[in-house]
Amino acid sequence: MANQHNKPIDLKTPQEKKMQTAAVAAVATVPFYLALWQLFVAFGRANIFGFGGGPSVIPLIQQEVVDNFKWLSTEEFTDSLAMGNALPGPIATKMAAYVGYKIAGIWGAISALVGTVVPTAVAMVALAGLYFKYKDAPQMVGALKAVRPVVVVLLIQTVWEMGVKSFPIPVTWIIALVAMVALFQFKIHPIILIVASMLFGLLFLSR
Repeated sequence: MANQHNKPIDLKTPQEKKMQTAAVAAVATVPFYLALWQLFVAFGRANIFGFGGGPSVIPLIQQEVVDNFKWLSTEEFTDSLAMGNALPGPIATKMAAYVGYKIAGIWGAISALVGTVVPTAVAMVALAGLYFKYKDAPQMVGALKAVRPVVVVLLIQTVWEMGVKSFPIPVTWIIALVAMVALFQFKIHPIILIVASMLFGLLFLSR
């Protein structure tokens, strides 16, 4: 009986378990060189169209990693995002390194990181002159105004999909409420909240 009480609670739904099994099978059947190319394309595509950088690229990475290639489940993506936010550095590179390493080891991490950095750097160098020349043009201003609401909608979609999986037990609602008060009322740094919540889960929710 004691072993049963100490057994970790499995919070994954049957659908998530099925997705995880399918992801493992899909990766196993893909040639190594093709997996590297897919990682490069996935993160390159996500970052090229991640207008504004930072949080705006997260839904695009999720689209590639969870929906298109099915490398991670929504729950795994949420967990890796939380871990990434607790570490220093841009979130896009951390997600690329994690997913790439999970799929194809160190070469997978390198391929995903190259896809994250190189295409956007090349585009920036190539288009920087045009941007600074025409940044005040009505057409450029109008284009940026139109794309920002779409980025917000993508972020809302990501928050909704992650939120559905983030409250499996009642105590998680209390954690969210405490975090909200600490963030908006007391201006506690987000990293402190992430680390504190992870420690709380390690101490009190691991059984």
